Amino acid sequence: MKLIAIGFGNLVSADRIVSVVSPESAPIKRMIQDVREKGSLIDASFGRSTKSVLIMDSGHVILSALPPETLSARLEEKEEKEPEKNE
Repeated sequence: MKLIAIGFGNLVSADRIVSVVSPESAPIKRMIQDVREKGSLIDASFGRSTKSVLIMDSGHVILSALPPETLSARLEEKEEKEPEKNE
């Protein structure tokens, strides 16, 4: 299992991330509100402004204070370090 740092010592499984998006658009804001009401929102921004929204394959939504570009770079870096398995 590959873990990605999303800020403030928080880690998520890289394999479970469906997308990383900006929280600025109205549809994403509505999605955050809907997930908050369902109880599936995880706020990992520690009170800072939300810069990115991670959508997980479990239906959970995670808020992060790191911008999507930073998280994307960390995901790509993680993939480069992993040797390919030819089994």
